[in-house]
Amino acid sequence: MAGERIINIEHLSKSFDGKKVLDDINLYVKRGEFLTLLGPSGCGKTTLLRMIAGFLQPDEGIISLDGKDIAGLPPHMRPLNTVFQRYALFPHLDVYDNIAFGLKLKKTPEDEIDKRVRRVLKLVAMSDYEDRDVETLSGGQQQRIAIARAIVNQPKVLLLDEPLAALDLKMRKDMQIELKEMHRKLGITFIYVTHDQEEALTLSDTIVVINEGKIQQVGTPIDIYNEPVNAFVADFIGESNILKGRMIRDRRVAFIKHEFDCVDEGFGEDVPVDVVVRPEDIYFTTDPAKCQFRAKVNSCTFKGVHYEMWVDTDTGYELMIQDYDPYPVGSEVMLYIDADDIQVMKKEREANVLDARIVDGETISILDAETPLQNRLEAGKEVKVRIPFDGIELMDNLDEGVLNGEVHFILYMGDHYHLTIRTDSGADLYVDTNDIWDKGDLVGISFKSSAISILDGNEND
Repeated sequence: MAGERIINIEHLSKSFDGKKVLDDINLYVKRGEFLTLLGPSGCGKTTLLRMIAGFLQPDEGIISLDGKDIAGLPPHMRPLNTVFQRYALFPHLDVYDNIAFGLKLKKTPEDEIDKRVRRVLKLVAMSDYEDRDVETLSGGQQQRIAIARAIVNQPKVLLLDEPLAALDLKMRKDMQIELKEMHRKLGITFIYVTHDQEEALTLSDTIVVINEGKIQQVGTPIDIYNEPVNAFVADFIGESNILKGRMIRDRRVAFIKHEFDCVDEGFGEDVPVDVVVRPEDIYFTTDPAKCQFRAKVNSCTFKGVHYEMWVDTDTGYELMIQDYDPYPVGSEVMLYIDADDIQVMKKEREANVLDARIVDGETISILDAETPLQNRLEAGKEVKVRIPFDGIELMDNLDEGVLNGEVHFILYMGDHYHLTIRTDSGADLYVDTNDIWDKGDLVGISFKSSAISILDGNEND
């Protein structure tokens, strides 16, 4: 029955060389849906797909298909077929025999093979190509043949691992439309892997956003775009203005040093939050009564469909705005944001909370790096410390830091950058800075002694 669960994944984990690639994944896939695993390179999405296909075995957890655990089944025994980024067509076989190859292995009757091959050739719009050498086909045509070869076996689930990544932009767009139409005609379950946000939004019934081996959010494309659950999803899916805010009370939030009505409730009163406003949801007005804040346009770039403008607000924040009409650089503008276009998110953390050890009365060891301590405490004592995001300094010269790390993630928040620094020990530090860094930069790290506070054991981040 359409809509029922066909695949159920419970507590799935996988590690390579001691590094956890997938961490306690829980997910189900409905029969007949187009589900996309979306995330940056190295997030674990392809590993998850390969475990569903049977090419990898999980360290922990269960994958069940139609209620049966398929962990022990080899790939060829699973009612699934996979389409890879590299088409893996047989160069010595023509189009017809490439598609028929799996059916011939199963000793399917010739008349049945012919009927199925001609049906899928028609489905992928390649009916006149059955006698062609596959090496004479374009990339898009080869991908159609790879898909035809997969679906001719009538799998319950079709797995697609970045199948359009090797195509040029126009061909990729055309193939997205064709894939969506194939899914509609076939009615089978598609599980699709991509790092392309636009592709995921275009194709999917359901999107699963993954980062560093963990599911961040599951939802429809509209939910994922309009209601991101955290800053990573908001930043990864489309363009966003992500800003520090404070929930004043239900339906009232402050950010960019102005107060706004919103539709969010249940956060409490006077609570720090993060706020997301999409660039297309900030509106220009000429009506002073409608104006909520003022700004000055500092750049205006034509993007084909719309103009992208960066403005400096009257309170010192920089915002991106997308609009069909351009506003000249230097012009003073009045702006407003509707209540239902403001997305309030719970803050993931408010500071760095780390294990530490008192070395002596004047020194503390944090992440095995010794740094001066202003408070005199008992030597050898194990403690937790709280360090605000602006209590960490980053330096170009690695030797100047008490420890070293790499810029792992960058989030622009209107008046500063919020960075994730992956230290050499593998721990993450979160840093607010006005300096411009690039992802992958190696940095020296030091802690501001005045910013380190010892937690009493009852405090949590």
